[in-house]
Amino acid sequence: MRERFTGWPDQAMDVLWRLQGEPAKETRDRCRADRERLVRQPMIALLNEVADADPRYEDFAVWHYRAGSWWWQHQSAVIRLGRKVEINLRFSLDGLWVQAAWWYPDPGQIDAFRTAVASEGSGRELSAIVEEVRHKGYDVSGDMMKRPPRGYPADHPRAGLLRHRSLIAARALGCEAWLHTPEAVERVLSAAADLDALLMWLARHVNRAV
Repeated sequence: MRERFTGWPDQAMDVLWRLQGEPAKETRDRCRADRERLVRQPMIALLNEVADADPRYEDFAVWHYRAGSWWWQHQSAVIRLGRKVEINLRFSLDGLWVQAAWWYPDPGQIDAFRTAVASEGSGRELSAIVEEVRHKGYDVSGDMMKRPPRGYPADHPRAGLLRHRSLIAARALGCEAWLHTPEAVERVLSAAADLDALLMWLARHVNRAV
């Protein structure tokens, strides 16, 4: 029987404090078992419960340790909703952070995105979705060209979106007491609901090129 998510223990923050700066290999080795138990395993438990609530979120991964100290100080995870379309989560001393992302696109995905943005129906839809996401407090960004791509007029009504070669909406969820309780599951599901229309638009339109 898998472990239920009860929140990140208070001791998780103690472990992350010990890994700040540029921790020596000896420090990492001492912290590895505690970090696995107190930091990484709760992320797995949380995402299992998120997937139980919505089967669309079943394809997830929780990263192991890498060479750089950043990866020890931040526990990252991904929920895949389409090719290069995903929800990213990150737990650190700053609390929990979430983003919806279409990035590192496959060949053809950028052209598919631009075609959908330029189209009156799908383009207006995305523009309204992005404004709603901003209204909910998410920062919208991505890899952007300095001007609209060749073949599109500079005064196109969605010139800003056409400049995107990736599209990301991100927000810090906070570092309050709920992080240490099962309420964190509902916070993640609420953020996923905020981002759902954006993610589904991207999954529909950029995956046509795959």
